[in-house]
Amino acid sequence: MTGTAPVLGRAVRRSAPLGGGAARVELADGRTVVVKDGPSAAAEAAGLAWLAVRGGPRVPEVLGRDGDRLVTAHVPAGRPSAEAAAELGRRLAVLHGAGAPAFGAGPPDAPDAAWIGRAPMTNVTGRDWAPWYAEQRMRPYLRTARDAGDLTGAEAAVVEQVRARLPELAGPPEPPSRLHGDLWNGNVLWAPDGAWLIDPAAHGGHRETDLAMLALFGCPHLATVLAAYDEAAPLAAGWRDRVPLHQLFPLLVHVALFGRGYAGQVVAAARAALGG
Repeated sequence: MTGTAPVLGRAVRRSAPLGGGAARVELADGRTVVVKDGPSAAAEAAGLAWLAVRGGPRVPEVLGRDGDRLVTAHVPAGRPSAEAAAELGRRLAVLHGAGAPAFGAGPPDAPDAAWIGRAPMTNVTGRDWAPWYAEQRMRPYLRTARDAGDLTGAEAAVVEQVRARLPELAGPPEPPSRLHGDLWNGNVLWAPDGAWLIDPAAHGGHRETDLAMLALFGCPHLATVLAAYDEAAPLAAGWRDRVPLHQLFPLLVHVALFGRGYAGQVVAAARAALGG
């Protein structure tokens, strides 16, 4: 956050950066809020509203938005626990079960420009998950990474094999779920009253994608989260084998954003998805 302009009509006492263009801000009226500046503000505000499903995971309240500035409630810090993890699993099942009109459908009133972190994302819709995932979630970031030289031709060819075989690798058909869309551990805040989700890239997708993202960079009590989810909304047979397939999307985004350091993980996930 830059400058000392009032926030929500109140003077700013102090602010502290949180990373990603966000800051924790103390206002003169005693409130603590989070202020985030960036082009994803409108999409994030729409996503948070769409994810606020009764019985679903807690998300911060949107307090205000002005152009590229988003103000949300602050989530106090806590510690993860097995009890909170089980609750998160059950609440994620509720969120996914709220559904979406189609794969790729964005939240109502969301702008055309969607984002996953700092990467642009399109919310073009599709009826069938496999071709939609291949074209709208894998192809754009694969092309960016290959064109930048962050994936070699041979490495990109392995990913293309996955794209070509997606209909047979996808598992049983599932209806579109309402996804957080960027559910890595950094977007799960463990507060005194349980887990909260922030920074969504919300869209309609396959529920296994959210769960695979949660596993990608580690999550406290992950086994408990997944067990509680599976009990509340049983996952299709073979879902564990499909985790690498669903992780290809966020891994390709990471290569597109951060470069070749993630190339090895992309190739490993692609080979695992192919059964190698």
